[in-house]
Amino acid sequence: MLNRIGYFVPEFPGQTHIFFWREIVALKDQDVQLDIISTRRPVAQIVSHTWSPRAQQATTYLFPLTRNFIATVIELLRCGPAAWFRCLRAVAAASVSSWIQRFQLLAFIVIGAELSAIARQRRWQHLHVHSCANAANIALFAHLLSGLPYSLTLHGPLEDYGTNQFQKWQYARFGIVITQKLHEEVEQALAGHLPRQVLIAPMGVDLSAFYREFPYRPWNGKTAFRIFSCGRLNFCKGHAVLIEAVAQLRHLGISVELAIAGEDEQGGVGYRKRLEAQIERLKLRNVVHLLGAVSEETVRQRLERSHVFALASLSEPLGVAIMEAMAMEVPVVVTNSGGVKELVQDGVDGILVEVNAPNQISDAILRLISNPSMAVRMGQLGRKRVQQQFHSRRSAEVLYKAIEDCLDTRRNSNESLKRLILSERS
Repeated sequence: MLNRIGYFVPEFPGQTHIFFWREIVALKDQDVQLDIISTRRPVAQIVSHTWSPRAQQATTYLFPLTRNFIATVIELLRCGPAAWFRCLRAVAAASVSSWIQRFQLLAFIVIGAELSAIARQRRWQHLHVHSCANAANIALFAHLLSGLPYSLTLHGPLEDYGTNQFQKWQYARFGIVITQKLHEEVEQALAGHLPRQVLIAPMGVDLSAFYREFPYRPWNGKTAFRIFSCGRLNFCKGHAVLIEAVAQLRHLGISVELAIAGEDEQGGVGYRKRLEAQIERLKLRNVVHLLGAVSEETVRQRLERSHVFALASLSEPLGVAIMEAMAMEVPVVVTNSGGVKELVQDGVDGILVEVNAPNQISDAILRLISNPSMAVRMGQLGRKRVQQQFHSRRSAEVLYKAIEDCLDTRRNSNESLKRLILSERS
């Protein structure tokens, strides 16, 4: 029976971590005792959700190591030379591109011991890691030291998560990916190094939190046409392309406003500055509004008031923000990058455009403006799509069952071993 697990999310809770919180709540609803583990606290400027203070209070952070230094040393000594050798052999075999990365792996052995000590103290049956980057390396070394079973979720292209993927995956009990496209990628790139199971479980939306208080009303031409976008301020999200599309609409005489929710990873002193410069250059200071990191409720309120949701990502693994807009019955105009095509059916429950194509974005928005009934229909079908396939409990159900199956397999193996030993003795 599944009782207690570790749940590892780097720099939790960040501005894009609402999905993890939903999954945590869903797992707890299944009576799973769950300890949240993270690497370090996120930058204060991107901690935006109403639940963030509770999440931080409930999270154990691995950095700085001084908090658990004595327990870490004791754990290293307890594991013994055989475990140290396994870790050093893994470091030597790691597929890394520099000696700096190899030395970094040596440091992760120590952090792995810290994680192992926490797992032993809290009696985890399993550890799930919501990352395939350095958090996965830490889990790998915890496993090599103490046998702690772990699993991984891949949220984007493998190339975004660093080196040593072969070992991260081959020692995992199972893996989860969020789209069919990513499943095909790992099957090809990691052939021969994958765990027994690699499951598909898309992220999802809490439909009880994202619902309309008032019916969607298409633009009446009397006020500004309101566009909403949501995503961290990073080049990959394509915000600059969307701003260019807004400038084109303004040039055509359309009264339009754009609000972008999200902040850059540096807390407002990074990519935001480039977007602010673009807004000034295009004379859109009173048209485009950068809201910074905002709460889930603020996102819902903005969607309630918006005529369209737009996201011009250069690469989008799937897109929780898109799901939230669809759940709110807001028509979506989004790029066909990554796994978005598994979420949005072009011309049915949204409009897909090419990457780096501001003309296509402005044309798609003009289609919605000129055809209000299409905007309403797409919004309604969008919510149905989310209800059927992208609700927030789906991933928690997959994760719960996968861990249960692993525990059953281990129990059966132990029972078989005991029977074998008893038969040999008799």
